[in-house]
Amino acid sequence: MKTLGQRAGHVATVGGIAFMKLLAFLPLPVIRGLGVALGCLLYGLIGARRRVVHANFSVCFPALSAGARRRLAIQTFVHFSQAWLDRAWLWHAPQAWVQRRVRLTGAVGELAGNQPTVIFLPHFVGLDAAWAATALAVPRSSTTIYTDQSNKLVDQWILQGRQRFGLLRLFGRIEGVKPIVAALREGQPLYLLPDMDFGPDESVFVPFYGMSTATVPSLSRFARLGRAKVVPLLPRLTADGYEVQVMPAWAGFPSADPVADTALMNARLQGYIDTMPSQYYWVHKRFKTRPAGEASVY
Repeated sequence: MKTLGQRAGHVATVGGIAFMKLLAFLPLPVIRGLGVALGCLLYGLIGARRRVVHANFSVCFPALSAGARRRLAIQTFVHFSQAWLDRAWLWHAPQAWVQRRVRLTGAVGELAGNQPTVIFLPHFVGLDAAWAATALAVPRSSTTIYTDQSNKLVDQWILQGRQRFGLLRLFGRIEGVKPIVAALREGQPLYLLPDMDFGPDESVFVPFYGMSTATVPSLSRFARLGRAKVVPLLPRLTADGYEVQVMPAWAGFPSADPVADTALMNARLQGYIDTMPSQYYWVHKRFKTRPAGEASVY
């Protein structure tokens, strides 16, 4: 039997999903305006995440003044909130609306055909728009690695949203690499999001904004095992939706040195972030895992 707290949580979750379904039909400027209000509210209320963002900025943007970091942090919360609310129309609005609001640009030809391809999709706030834009423009089965959410209703909602367009297969981390590599070699692109701190296991320490940072070498590993090229996908939140830029495949990647490959990944990611710093997922403790003897950043 569910406790009173569990029942209240269930009702809140159902209500939240219903709200997002209704929000989908509001004009985009209204949704974005709500995102501004929500982002400013969260910046003020969620002190723990605000401190994480500021700690990240002290490492990555030391040349910025305190005022500039604060403005960038507020904009980060705003963009995070706007992208969260955009899931309403990405997952529930008519397909024609979504197609008008998401544009796939750049080296789109890299995603055509059946060549094994690892799509490097960093944690920019528009990553859900990236799935939709690619699925709508490139009719090709693809895969990714998915971590289940603790709330089963939220988990189902996210899965349905991300699988709304195209054919996206989701592998759990407990399934191991064999089925993922097999699908990759069969020509199903693998969306990979390796730019978070997943702890010390299997991580290597390579530079990121000048800081020795625990990073999983999975991009190099899957590219090598799948005999695949690596194609970055960069979603950018814009006034009228999203532009999702397909970058040219990286030449000479992977190499025989996975640590050097992972350092190169971080260096190139840093360049991508610098073009839209407020749209990166700075609320994550990217520097949580430290080399032995180093003090915590947080």
